[in-house]
Amino acid sequence: MTRYASRLGSCGANLQAPTKGSGLSDTHASNPDSIEIQDPTGESFRVRAVLPLLPVRDVIIFPGVTVPLTVGREKSILALEEAGSNGFLLVATQRDAATEEPSPEDLFEVGTLVKVLRIVDSRQEGKQALVVGIARVRLGGFVSELPALRARFRALSHIPEDEELIQPLWHRVVQLAQRVIDLRDDYPDEWKGFLESVPQPGMLADLLASNLTLPPEEGIALLREIRDEERLKAIEQHLEREVTIAETQKELRDQAESGGLDKKRRERMLRARMREIQAEIGESDAGMREVDELHEKLEGADLPEDAYEQASRELKRLSALPQHAPDRHLIRTYLEWLTDLPWSVETSDDLDLHKAQQILDADHHGLEQIKDRIIEFLAVRKLAPKSNAPILCFVGPPGVGKTSLGRSIARSMGRKFARASLGGVRDEAEIRGHRRTYVGAMPGRIIQSVKRAGSNNPIFLLDEIDKLGSDFRGDPSSALLEVLDPEQNHQFSDHYIECAFDLSKVLFIATANTLSTIPAALLDRMEIIELSGYTEAEKIEIGRTFLIPRQLEAHGLTPEQIDLDEDALRKVVGEYTREAGVRNLERFVASLMRKSAVRIASEGPNAVIRVDGQFVADALGPPPHLPEMAERAGAPGVAVGLAVTSHGGDILFIEATSMRGGSGVRLRLTGQLGDVMRESAEAALSWVRGHADELGLPPESFAPGEIHLHVPAGAVPKDGPSAGIALVTAIVSALSNRHARPTVAMTGEISLRGRVLPVGGIKGKLFAATRAGIDTVIMPKRNEKDLSEVPEEVRNSLEIHLVDTIEEALALTFDPDTPVAG
Repeated sequence: MTRYASRLGSCGANLQAPTKGSGLSDTHASNPDSIEIQDPTGESFRVRAVLPLLPVRDVIIFPGVTVPLTVGREKSILALEEAGSNGFLLVATQRDAATEEPSPEDLFEVGTLVKVLRIVDSRQEGKQALVVGIARVRLGGFVSELPALRARFRALSHIPEDEELIQPLWHRVVQLAQRVIDLRDDYPDEWKGFLESVPQPGMLADLLASNLTLPPEEGIALLREIRDEERLKAIEQHLEREVTIAETQKELRDQAESGGLDKKRRERMLRARMREIQAEIGESDAGMREVDELHEKLEGADLPEDAYEQASRELKRLSALPQHAPDRHLIRTYLEWLTDLPWSVETSDDLDLHKAQQILDADHHGLEQIKDRIIEFLAVRKLAPKSNAPILCFVGPPGVGKTSLGRSIARSMGRKFARASLGGVRDEAEIRGHRRTYVGAMPGRIIQSVKRAGSNNPIFLLDEIDKLGSDFRGDPSSALLEVLDPEQNHQFSDHYIECAFDLSKVLFIATANTLSTIPAALLDRMEIIELSGYTEAEKIEIGRTFLIPRQLEAHGLTPEQIDLDEDALRKVVGEYTREAGVRNLERFVASLMRKSAVRIASEGPNAVIRVDGQFVADALGPPPHLPEMAERAGAPGVAVGLAVTSHGGDILFIEATSMRGGSGVRLRLTGQLGDVMRESAEAALSWVRGHADELGLPPESFAPGEIHLHVPAGAVPKDGPSAGIALVTAIVSALSNRHARPTVAMTGEISLRGRVLPVGGIKGKLFAATRAGIDTVIMPKRNEKDLSEVPEEVRNSLEIHLVDTIEEALALTFDPDTPVAG
């Protein structure tokens, strides 16, 4: 109703018949180049049949209404000057207000014939004009577009109606308009009398339509309508909506003034009212607009009480600062962070266990232990919705699917996914954020990731948690203690936000390649789940099910174009990749697809490429991994051990030799061995010397000289006690000049009393033995419980011996009839 107020008083003076001027005459009744027009009072005139056309944006002029226009476009100025003062022109509204140079197709087909009352030069570029609507017209053919638009038109004939029949509707519209004036304090009462004096219902409809805020399509529909009754019905509907809005606003104002509203709602209403007053008197302030916008965001953010109080204090500081004060930007950024955080935005969990199992199986092959753990969590969540979320840590070599598994878990639960990479992070502020006193301060990675996720209960992946560092800037792993403690993380405090944020609903999942570098206190807060890698059969299945379809799509190929032999895939897995994960396998599959794409591009799209063993050899070259067990372990002094690294399980060749000379028996160790492994070698030698007679070693075996132990791959650091049995075997083999069985691998710590002690990483070690072609494994008896985690396929492919003593291990390593090497 603001347009209603601004134009109501200026329209009444123009409801009389317009004076006859340029382009309007009674003397041309028989002129075919003129058109008869009837003005709003019913008087008839004739005007030229072709008139200049003025396109306007978001303005619809109704007959009988005076409207000021600002004209700035060159063609529009030429059209206005061609009409001149007291002249006539056509006005048509653009379909799209953003069009700068409208063509005839960009205009609505219905417009208005107007008379130009006055033209004045604008203070800036362009002109200003005052025009009054004369009649509704429909645009016809366009005569020219240069230098200005000129068009033919025909008047839309008014259909007279019985005023007695529409009298009730007429009065109803007047009453609604008067009701709006009563509800709005800024409208004078004399306007109500003016509405009653409008002589015709059509005039009233046009007058009210020009002052209602209507979308362009609805305004054009009213301009196109030539029946008074239909226009009044449409105006009635719009006025009823205006009355409802005005009554609601008045009720809220009355409640605010009487104290019936709570403090927040009353303050919000007063701010809105203040903006209206400032806009009305032309004193709107950009700084205050900024404060008001932030206040609206603050009200809609549903912050906790302490955060709301903190934000309110900062907002008051912001409103008191000058617009160009340097602190304004800092405070605004801080408030935007506060309001953008998902304090109360929470996604609902999808607790369909069957569906979750299907999603996990579709995304990852194997990994049953992790899948079972997620299904268990969903089941508990279904029965106890308020239970705390577990904090899981996936530990395993690269390429086994730890990171992608986090995304699958989020998809199966219907939660948002957030990820923070912690590799190489050394600054505590990366976790907790920087205090706002620092230049460029911002929240830590935890709060940033939660904001990006958009909910307060995402699946949060802490990637590479084992690669956190520390220096003079603090220890990030210590900051994570609060994040990963269910007893504390409901009150997580970020240095930048300075308000407690509830992280208890977040399901944290950490990933690591090794546990050795994770602090004990941090490790204690997480539930460890190991991913040891995939067997050869699992890799083949993953390649066929996941990797090959993905690489076919990536290289623009179809399954019909590639005939991939399973033996070829087995060759790639067995001879070209020897890893726990499948990253190298995917690289080699991608290489095969590229080679195939080259041939298809050369031979044509209908070509079918057969990928067999020969194709693999030609495309990938010589295999980097060939069987080497018999070659390397077929000499005295060589034993095969099993180890676990950050890249998964692996085999170790331990070599020993003895040399005469010097004084005493000396032990020399090479191969970049750690302190623990060096001590294991010394313990091994001591046990062998103490049991030389039982082992059948000749006395000269320990004559003055040197025993040299070497572990190849000298560039790779090695440590740990699990090579104890292999060290003893290598020493005994070298001193007795007997061959150890080349397909036997062993793992286990030893004691000086000859006991074989349990070790870790059994699953990964057995996987490595299978990949290397080992057929017999010797391991501590006390590790028998760990075999339950090993897939049956791996257990069945190996002959596993459980031993308690070194003597048992040596008996399995050396055949009784093994000849002494010459």
